[in-house]
Amino acid sequence: MKNITQNKSSLNVLFICNKSPWPPREGGPIAMNNLIEGVIAHGHNVKVLAINTNKYNFDPKEIPEDYKNRTSIELVYIDLSIKPMDAFINLFTGKSYHVQRFISENFRTKLTEVLTEQSFDIVQIETLFMSPYINTIRNFSKASIILRAHNIEHLIWKRVASITKNPIKKLYLKHLANTLEKYEREVLEEYDGIVPISSKDASFFETECGIPVKTISFGVDTSQLIPDKIEKSDLAVFHIGAMNWIPNEEGIKWFLENVWIKISGEFNDLKLYLAGREMPNWLTTINQKNVIVVGEVPDAYKFINSKAISIAPLFSGSGIRIKIIESMALGKTVISTKIGAEGINYTDGKNIRIANNTESFVNAIRELISDRHKCDTIGKNARKLILEDHDNDKLVSSLIEFYREVI
Repeated sequence: MKNITQNKSSLNVLFICNKSPWPPREGGPIAMNNLIEGVIAHGHNVKVLAINTNKYNFDPKEIPEDYKNRTSIELVYIDLSIKPMDAFINLFTGKSYHVQRFISENFRTKLTEVLTEQSFDIVQIETLFMSPYINTIRNFSKASIILRAHNIEHLIWKRVASITKNPIKKLYLKHLANTLEKYEREVLEEYDGIVPISSKDASFFETECGIPVKTISFGVDTSQLIPDKIEKSDLAVFHIGAMNWIPNEEGIKWFLENVWIKISGEFNDLKLYLAGREMPNWLTTINQKNVIVVGEVPDAYKFINSKAISIAPLFSGSGIRIKIIESMALGKTVISTKIGAEGINYTDGKNIRIANNTESFVNAIRELISDRHKCDTIGKNARKLILEDHDNDKLVSSLIEFYREVI
């Protein structure tokens, strides 16, 4: 991360994170870490208090000393596993089960300790799910409280419910979406400012509440994402993303059943590589033509650099897809749905390919495989777009300005 000269007085910023920003190996932690590193690089003081969970778990002793010194990171363990009895009882409470799972007295105690020992100008809450701690912050701090909205959370579950075929599961997912929506709409007014990750999400927040809203998209350190100019990437298709995120798993399942079965018959040597954490059993044991399940890779950028065509067949979700941004930054041609490309100021056919159904996905892959020059040109244009719109230094500067406006 670049060192930035900060002329104004430094701010003290507490980040409250629903996952640890270190290690930054999937979307949420990467997004949080990039902002944290950026705020530090701009000369401000940062403290990180995060949850260590069963879903994103690691040994805190593995955190590098340099990172500990710069972020003063502390972790509190919370078991986020779904407990059937709790989930059943929740049906009759009217409360959001998604949010309830994040409530922990141990976390509240640690937060209170941090707030009484240190003074902060800004407390940035990462994701809606950490909102139950607003009252604790108000009781022990005079800081302005900012919500970093990675998504419109209830919209994700509405979309998941809409494409679910099992009627019982669909009914339960609708319940989850409705209770989450109720909570999301009610809690927004308790914040002093909201920082959504896309302009589309910003429109929702601006409509829902009368507090300051400023779009700060996902930023990348462009000095770290450099396309490999020495070796030409394989003309292969790939997907990279955490597979314990429902939209990713459902999207790949749809792609394999509808698109890959057709395009692989047309191009016998074409390969599909699937990378990411938490591969489900049905994928690790799959036996489908030219599908290589890689799993978690040690170096995501090296993996992305080695292939030419990225796919993001997403039909649910919200916010912005970080692996799409990173793939575009590395000069890859991305084929995505409109939902997957939300939050990106793209031009279809120039810096990305948009495909919303089987036929358009097949046609897009066919076109790019048949015309390598076009494939490479779209990838180069994609990188230009990311350099213009998603440079982390520029975005962090806007975030700091917003902090000062809210204060």
